[in-house]
Amino acid sequence: MDALRIAVVADIHGNLAALDAVIEDIAAASPDLVVNCGDCVSGPIEPAGTAERLLGLGWPTVRGNHDRYLVTLEPEAMKATDRVAYDRLAQRHFDWLETLPMTMEVAPGVLMFHATPADDRPYLTDAVAEERIVLAAPEAVAEAIAGVAGELFLFGHSHVPRQVRLPAGALLVNPGSVGLQAYHDEHPVPHRVEVGSPHARYAIVEGRAGLWRVEQRAVPYDWEHSARLADELGRPDWAYALRTGYAAPA
Repeated sequence: MDALRIAVVADIHGNLAALDAVIEDIAAASPDLVVNCGDCVSGPIEPAGTAERLLGLGWPTVRGNHDRYLVTLEPEAMKATDRVAYDRLAQRHFDWLETLPMTMEVAPGVLMFHATPADDRPYLTDAVAEERIVLAAPEAVAEAIAGVAGELFLFGHSHVPRQVRLPAGALLVNPGSVGLQAYHDEHPVPHRVEVGSPHARYAIVEGRAGLWRVEQRAVPYDWEHSARLADELGRPDWAYALRTGYAAPA
């Protein structure tokens, strides 16, 4: 395979201001390909505007768990993060979300998915310990992708930038989250995730078989604008995370 330069984004969560800043940064980086690892619009910021922007870009995109919730759950069964997006999306946005595959091979040996190849909810390179996520043991990571062919795996879900090389040689890259740098979650047990700054995250992966170089990027944007929108939609917890990169105090 010839050398390839890939921009990897994930977990935009309806944060249009963050997405636009990342788009500008990507343009300056001049990648051969931009891919989106899912969780595109759920959140109390700008879901419809984000969906419109992504429809216009046409990036290869896989389905995240929140993308799935928006097209499979009844509105009354959705949690607040998904319901606020559901109420603001148009039918064309749902039609697009329904087309997203769970996995996609974006180049020979390069596989993209949201969380793991078989399930859009578990963490792949992370585990929960003492109510936080920590780096998972390499044996657990290898087991989660056992039998899946590939040398470079691109994914998101945890919102934490990671690059993990397994003993067998596969490289796993999580670009972090474009749109949300901290959150509380109840699955698989209550825990919090914190990146520590509000910058929008994405990654540039460049190279060829066995020689991949990863650059994790943190992009400034008007996070106060996004935080104000979250406050206006009744989510001060999101507003705190957007402003700080830390989860709101319980």
